Amino acid sequence: MTRIAGLFGKLRAQQRKALIPFITAGDPDPALTVPLMHALVQAGADIIELGVPFSDPMADGPIIQRASERALANGVSLRQVLALVASFRHDDRETPVVLMGYANPVEAMGLDEFAAAAAAAGVDGVLVVDYPPEESRAFVSVLRAHSLDPIFLLAPTSSEERIAQVGTLASGYIYYVSLKGVTGSAALDVAAVAARIPGIRARTGVPVGVGFGIRDAATAAAVAEVADAVVVGSRIIEEIEHSARETVCDRVAVLLAELRCGVDSVTAGGKGAKWAG
Repeated sequence: MTRIAGLFGKLRAQQRKALIPFITAGDPDPALTVPLMHALVQAGADIIELGVPFSDPMADGPIIQRASERALANGVSLRQVLALVASFRHDDRETPVVLMGYANPVEAMGLDEFAAAAAAAGVDGVLVVDYPPEESRAFVSVLRAHSLDPIFLLAPTSSEERIAQVGTLASGYIYYVSLKGVTGSAALDVAAVAARIPGIRARTGVPVGVGFGIRDAATAAAVAEVADAVVVGSRIIEEIEHSARETVCDRVAVLLAELRCGVDSVTAGGKGAKWAG
């Protein structure tokens, strides 16, 4: 059993939902990435999505794009991201870490080498935004050979065929994008999300997390009513961007604690507890 599967099993037994914050590795400074990761865990993160900086992050809005630009200006590469995960693992052997990024850095390293290095560093799952499920069987096979969970995106525009494909390939969790567009939008329609998730659950046995447009405890609670996990990225990056270096970890922790309270106001006995296990 992977760390991610174990985590969701534990949460299910506790009748709780997962909170998954996203930060970009190397933003605002590589020396702060691991302290930020620990601060997130202490404030209530269940899984950390760690962004691999990339020069053309097509799914990301301006806030996360700027985070990638700052990290790249700091010289952060995929190998350095893996080194940061390994450093985090010195003190935290339990919290799952998911790398989220784009195909170019993985292809440049080579898929086999990347998967082996990610597993050795302590990564648990990988989400490559521009690997479509139709072309990902080799990717999934290599990840699973190293006990890494392949995580895929689904969107409001995903066809029934694509949902079925993702249902056969994904493990760990599925990331459902709550809206059309890029990260950072505030136009979250929870009713539309709620209408879409049952069709996804019918085709998969893994939890469904929802991200994009979640900015406060109220929206986190609303999403937790219908999903198994709540993913928050742009709002956290925004807090990092506007914080002084000496206060950034504390400010991010305060924000995440507020989101944690929102998620915990919903128990898994509600609409979001239907994943197979």
